[in-house]
Amino acid sequence: MIKVVKGNPTPEELAAALAVVQARAAALAAAPQGPPGVAAEWSAPARVARHRLPAPGPRAWSRTYWPGQ
Repeated sequence: MIKVVKGNPTPEELAAALAVVQARAAALAAAPQGPPGVAAEWSAPARVARHRLPAPGPRAWSRTYWPGQ
């Protein structure tokens, strides 16, 4: 149910707003509902933390970006 809270839309404006809402609902209903694939793997914690973190110390901040140095 849609309720106009403020303002006084014309019938044409209300019809346009409802058309947008219906089109969005139809697009979501038609979208494939498969399992999350590769898109979810890019942010996996195991992928992000593959290497050990540098040892803490006065220059540790400079080694966080370049793990080999």
